[in-house]
Amino acid sequence: MVQNLILKNIAKHISLDENEKAYFLSILKEKKYPKKSNILKEGEICKTINFVQSGTLRAFYRDPEGKEATIMFAISDWWITDMSCFINQQPAMLNIETIEESIIFHLQKEDLDELYLKIPKFERFFRIIMQNAYIREQLRVIQNLSLSAEQRYYIFLDKYPQVAKQVTQKQIASYLGITPEFLSMIRANKNK
Repeated sequence: MVQNLILKNIAKHISLDENEKAYFLSILKEKKYPKKSNILKEGEICKTINFVQSGTLRAFYRDPEGKEATIMFAISDWWITDMSCFINQQPAMLNIETIEESIIFHLQKEDLDELYLKIPKFERFFRIIMQNAYIREQLRVIQNLSLSAEQRYYIFLDKYPQVAKQVTQKQIASYLGITPEFLSMIRANKNK
């Protein structure tokens, strides 16, 4: 059953009975996307929070000059959205695209709100997911302010080895806030 992964993800934090599982699965929208597909474009209303069943995604910001800064990656068993815009139902600040062919479960904002009413323990689940995301992003900001690019690169490799295998060096450089050329120099120094 294709939904087993998302149910295992939920079970990390809350227990569901069979009726609750069935209801939750009934409100998800499954969609398969080819490589380089847009899940969300900057300026669109962010209507979904997304679970990655398979594949790899990245969320990025594009500045007025067209330069991209990768904000986050998501691989199988991870959630991704433009959180501020999703919660407030505002135009997205981020773009989210598939890096490879991906299967995504979408959960609409109105369905999530109804889910909270029908199965209140989902509030706990999504609170934990959002807390963990906040902690991860806060640590990333502190690392960006206090560590060298080389240190940040090795932390990234250590913390996200699966992501590092599935994305390009250019995308990793964008995530770290450095140029691909500088990342190549860091990698060359490592191999000496």
